[in-house]
Amino acid sequence: MAVKFRDYYEVLGVPRTATADEIKRVYRQLARKHHPDLQRPADRPKASERFKEINEAYEVLSDPDKRAKYDALGADWKSGMDFTPPPGAGARRGAPSDAGWTTVDESSFEGMGDDMGGFSDFFSSIFGRGGARAGRREGVRVTMPGPDIEAGLPVTVEELLRGGKRRLSLDGGRQLDVEIPKGARDGTVLRLAGQGGRGINGGPPGDIYLHVRLAPHPRYRVIGDDLEVDLPLWPWQAVLGGAVRVDTPDGPVTLTIPPGTQSGRRLRLRGRGLPRADGGRGDLYAVVRIVVPERPSAAEREAYEALRRGASVPSDQPARV
Repeated sequence: MAVKFRDYYEVLGVPRTATADEIKRVYRQLARKHHPDLQRPADRPKASERFKEINEAYEVLSDPDKRAKYDALGADWKSGMDFTPPPGAGARRGAPSDAGWTTVDESSFEGMGDDMGGFSDFFSSIFGRGGARAGRREGVRVTMPGPDIEAGLPVTVEELLRGGKRRLSLDGGRQLDVEIPKGARDGTVLRLAGQGGRGINGGPPGDIYLHVRLAPHPRYRVIGDDLEVDLPLWPWQAVLGGAVRVDTPDGPVTLTIPPGTQSGRRLRLRGRGLPRADGGRGDLYAVVRIVVPERPSAAEREAYEALRRGASVPSDQPARV
């Protein structure tokens, strides 16, 4: 009897060269996606049919013997083409076919096809009604890990510097304390094993993956392992130089300003940045921003007038740096 050929590789969406681990990984993804228990009631009939196809394909491709027999049919068949089983295919135990195939005694697995959600005629034509593995009764009740949960976790510069602890509120009223490791970075992924969605049919729970996201800071900018902070200077401080106080995450320090410092210059404070993987720290750069008084006093205005009169360039030309 001719039946429609089923391309099990196409059902799972894997190449014919896929390894056993690749097939298993794809199967788990598809089974979780199409499991009827995870669908809306209106979508369950369609999901159930798709789930049966996935299980049948995995039943064959995950078993080295069945896969070898299936591959022996050749790669010339296409899904949906009429297929006539080779002589002896689906035979009972002790009745080898001309191709050297044998199958188990179907009486040992009476009803297994129904328990698996129903094998297709194509499957039965090759492997017999008892072609399912002994003791394997997963089908619609396949045991699977629960879904993983991914979320963003906003952190501050101070938490990147010193670490910290955050309490998360999860669905169902659960609360979870999360350790933010010292030296984490924007993009670091924190895995909370076994804290994700509940498993299906007794399967283990999934995991939670938290993606660290750096929150904007009012003072500091993060550049790799380094920090930047703006350092406002009065014009006379930039021209004459001197010592100024700079606030850092570790407390205030005194920084020496070289005479003739230009706006935009980066002055380095070594070892005041973020922790590095090697145990050291990055640097803090103070970026000079020259500011002028918005409402100069009479004395300040007079001083600036004197500066203009003594300048070596005409007052109507812009400054050049």
